[in-house]
Amino acid sequence: MTGVSNASIHDQERAIEAWAEYWSAHDMGRLLPLFTGDVIHDEVTMGVVNRGTAELRAFGEGFISGFPDVTFELQSRFANGTSGVAEWIMRGTHRGDLPGLPLTGKRVEVRGASIFEFAGDKIRRCTDYWDMATFLKQLGFMPS
Repeated sequence: MTGVSNASIHDQERAIEAWAEYWSAHDMGRLLPLFTGDVIHDEVTMGVVNRGTAELRAFGEGFISGFPDVTFELQSRFANGTSGVAEWIMRGTHRGDLPGLPLTGKRVEVRGASIFEFAGDKIRRCTDYWDMATFLKQLGFMPS
């Protein structure tokens, strides 16, 4: 951690907290400024890579339209000056069609983790991993 100030680590940890807060508030206007303009958002579980804030906005708005009450509860988080990690629980109700997932009206609660790469206090890359099997079981698309 040579050359990394405590203030930058604190700012990065606050960015992770704000990331969960703004996703949960469905506030793309406050969420997107947390990222660099050329952000790479790699949604590994869904097989989607968003490049830049315009693609991330479209992805986010689409997901929120399918789960309009989605929230992310942070379980843990840390940053080290160049990268960070968050463990979270995503909760929401499937109230809109998504590609390959017709509306079910069912609630989901799944665990996940995000790995962040930072440029200063901005998120340059976010890679999300979450439990698709539990998600699909809760929606009724996969046997329990």
